[in-house]
Amino acid sequence: MTKYEAFYLVSPALGDTEVQAIADKFKAIVEKEGGTVESAGKWDKRKLAYEIGGLKEATYILMNFEAGPKVPAELRRQMRNSDEIVRHMVLLRDNVPA
Repeated sequence: MTKYEAFYLVSPALGDTEVQAIADKFKAIVEKEGGTVESAGKWDKRKLAYEIGGLKEATYILMNFEAGPKVPAELRRQMRNSDEIVRHMVLLRDNVPA
């Protein structure tokens, strides 16, 4: 199992319960594929550095997880197809202290 970090921006038009539902959806994808989520946290709604698709702010979410090599590809696919996700990236975490 490899350690990854998923960072994504959610549309600011969504309420807290809708944002939590999206976070739970991506957490469930990791767990369904046999991975484990170490932490998943919603940051605040913040101003974007530049406008993306007419949006000036978004809700930031960070999820750290451990999974096999197929999970990041599935997460990227699901995030790319979700209208609520403004931007996303799934990164390999190197040199993570034990």
